[in-house]
Order: sequence, then C-alpha cells, then structure tokens
Amino acid sequence: MTLSVTFCGAAGGVTGSCYLLRTPVGNFLIDCGMFQGNKTVKELNYGPFPFDASDIRAVLLTHAHIDHSGLIPKLVKAGFIGVIFATQPTCDLLTYMLPDSGYIQETEVDRLNRRNARRGLPTVDPIYTREDAEKALKRLRPVEYHEWVEIVPGFEVRYWDAGHILGSASIEIKIDGEAGQKPRHLLFSGDIGTGEAVFNEAPEGPADVDYLFVETTYGDRERVDVSASERRGLLANEIREALEAGGNLVIPSFAVARTQELLVDLAALFNSGALPKADVFIDSPLAQRATGVFARYLPPEDAHALSHPNFHMVPDVEASIQLDRIKKGAIILSASGMCDAGRVRYHLKNNLWRAECTVLLVGYQAAGSLGRILLSGAKSVRIHGDQIQVRARIRNLDIYSGHADQKTLLDWVKGRLPVHKKIFLTHGENAARATFQDLLHANDIPPKLLSSPTLDETVVLQRGQELQAPITKRGGADAMSREDWHNDYARTLTALSEKLAGLGTNREREKLLAKLGSLIDRA
Repeated sequence: MTLSVTFCGAAGGVTGSCYLLRTPVGNFLIDCGMFQGNKTVKELNYGPFPFDASDIRAVLLTHAHIDHSGLIPKLVKAGFIGVIFATQPTCDLLTYMLPDSGYIQETEVDRLNRRNARRGLPTVDPIYTREDAEKALKRLRPVEYHEWVEIVPGFEVRYWDAGHILGSASIEIKIDGEAGQKPRHLLFSGDIGTGEAVFNEAPEGPADVDYLFVETTYGDRERVDVSASERRGLLANEIREALEAGGNLVIPSFAVARTQELLVDLAALFNSGALPKADVFIDSPLAQRATGVFARYLPPEDAHALSHPNFHMVPDVEASIQLDRIKKGAIILSASGMCDAGRVRYHLKNNLWRAECTVLLVGYQAAGSLGRILLSGAKSVRIHGDQIQVRARIRNLDIYSGHADQKTLLDWVKGRLPVHKKIFLTHGENAARATFQDLLHANDIPPKLLSSPTLDETVVLQRGQELQAPITKRGGADAMSREDWHNDYARTLTALSEKLAGLGTNREREKLLAKLGSLIDRA
C-alpha cells in the first residue's frame, strides 16, 4: 500500500496544524488544530474534514496549543474512536483547554446568531460544544519522552522535548515496510522552542531520518539574544512607560505558557523593586486553570511566583466587566494573544481609543488577525461591529515568543541531518518559508531535498500497489498568508465613515454616497 502524507493545515500559514499520514497499517493524524487569523481561514473550521474521521486509527499530538489541538472534539464528533497520544503535561492542559474552547464556540455562535436573527440571516451551529470537548478528553493517553511506543504493529513513535511550551514535543515515527521494502523514518518538529524561554529546555530530536517536517514560523527573522535579566529589563521598561503615560496597560496574551512566563517575570520585577506596585489582572478563565497546571510542574520558586500578591485572578464575566471602571494604573493580561476572541476584545474596545493607554503585543500575530492589524499601524478598527479609533500606544515585545527564530531553526535542522529523502517546510507564512528555504540552500542543503507544500496537498513517500483515494482540496489556501476580503471590507467601512465625517456639507456626503451606489450597481 502507498505511504503518503497530506498537509491538512499549517501549509502556507501558521495555524490549523494537521498532517494526515496514510500508511500500510492504517491512517493517522499528527495534530488536529484549529485555524486562526482572518475570517476566510477561520471558515475552514466549520467545513468537513478532507478525510473520513472514522478511518483515523490514532492522533499523535505535539502540544496543547489550540492551533494544534483545537479540532480534536470536532474529530471525535465526526466519528473518530481511536486514541490521542500526548505527553502528560499536554493531557493535563487539554483537560481545561478543550472545554474552554467549546465554551468559546458556543458563546460566540450565540452572539452571532442574535445578530443574524436581527439581520434576517440563518443561524449557525458551533464547531463543537463543551460537552463534545469533554467526550474527546476520554480518548487521551499519556506518553513519556524518549520512550518508543508501539501504536499498532509496524508503527512506532517516540516523543522528544521540543522546548516550545510545557509538554511540547517533536514526534519521531518508524513505519515498517512491506515485503522487500525498508522501514520509513519520519520526524515531525511540532513547534520548536527558543532554548531561552522561561520554563523550557533547548529543543532536541534525533538525526538521520528519511523525512523531516519542520515549522518555519520565524523562518525569515532573527531575534536578539537576551539573558533572563535583559528580558525582564525590557519588559520593565515597557511597563514603566505605559504606567507613566497615565492609562491602563492591556497585554493580549496566550492563556497557556505566555501568560505564565509573563507572571514569573513580573513577580521578579516587583520583588526586586524594578517596578512600582501595580495591580495585575489575569482576565482569562483558561489562563487561571492553566496556571494551576504549570504550578504542578515548575520548580518551587517559579510556582510560588505565579501567586504573587499583586496578581488578581478575575473570577467571572461580571468581575471582568468591572475592570472597565479602572481608568489608570492597571495591567490587564487577557486572551486571546492574537486579539481575535475572548475577553481581551472587550478590554481593547474600552482602552484603544484612549491616548493615555497602551497595548503591548507579546506573541506572533497571524495574517488578518486583529493583533496583526494593530501592529501594522491601523488608525481605526472594528470590534464587535463597532468602529474604534486607535489612539493608544501600540507596542511589540517579541522576546517572549515561544517559537525558534531563523538561526535556532537552522541549527535545529542541521542537528537532524542527514535527511535522506525530503525536508518539508510547514507552519509558516509563504514569505517566511521562502526565506528559510533559501537559507537552507545557502547552507549546502540541496534544493531538490526541500519542499513547501500547499493546503491539502498529498505527497507520496513510498509507492505501493494499492492506490489511495484522492483528497479534495479546500478553498482558502491563498488567504493563509495575507488579509482577506473581510479585512478589506472592515477597512473600507472605516475609510468611508472617516471620509463622510471629514466632508463639509451634507450635500457633499450625498454626492459621495450616490457615486458609491452607482459603482455598486455597475459591479
């Protein structure tokens, strides 16, 4: 039977990580992540999988982040009855993350359906519910680092520490060949860490594989190496300037790993006197629960730092709403890190229009996300249908990114050589992948060894007598690395509103609208 891999996500983009591995001993998934970013990309979450969920024997999960795990409940709902293999910390984090994701799906769809009802549009169903997520958790099975596990006869896996977040892994796979064929040896990087993060060790992995699948999130950029004290110094400078500006500081932060890293550094800065006393509000139920998981695995000193007296967990929606009454001096950490969902959007809505406030971005911002739009210098954005002027200071501190930069990625790939058959560049926007591919070539890796697959592309790794059913490619692949028409629409509405407001008379406004109406009629 043919051995192949289909890139069902994170191909030309940084979210929706999912590889379909079809082998002589069954079909497997490596990750089953949710798509994030612009609306065209997120619509992929609602459509059917490009494969039959009931045909999947097992899921091999690299780590808990939603862009790698977030569609597992949908997979179970669609008929998957196999086992999900992950490290124990990943299993512990998913106990909270997947039900939280289900709750977000329910609440956001409920809000959308209320708007659709007013507009006379049909209602939609959530991708999955909290109950669906709870059912999916029953399929988790923990594995240890560095130990071979036989998933089924002829198919073994071994997990290596990827250094990205708590429990993250690169996954090594060995597949026995059919009669007369050699075993195939594959390595999926997952997300590779920096080697300098607050909690994580340097990424590791085996060498001498047939096929290497490597992420390229930061394949086109390098970060300045900083020590722990230098990192904290940079954070302290940003916070002092924000507080001195006289308003609040809003930090959109991924609930898992990024929030906990920030809290450890904030505790150190408060304790050393590098920062004046300030109230830090952690307004994310998931971040609160994930912090408890981290505390179980961290050294006592770091675990103790997570409960610093300056930190205040926001218990519920009512308490979150009350934060709007605070006009200055508050540090608000809230998810999501790309500003695309969750409570952070309310805090942005309440603070972006105030010139004395600051928004500090501390993670990767996918194309088309609100975070990327703010980072690009937008003067006005739309949140929950309302136009909000951006007068707050928008700052960026990428030293907290959990992804390896270009140099670290290059070193990691070199450490896996020789790769005998192919290196697949994944989990990166097209510009980043192209730059990293050129860099690998410049470092004596032949171009014929390198491939940058597209969404739903199938690559045959080993041909057999039995043919596999083709995968139907989904639309939206071209929007992975850029903004989409929804972004253009929001920008056009904002520009029109500003133009109308700037015209001197109602007659001028009527003429402009008539001209636009004529263009629309002719389109």
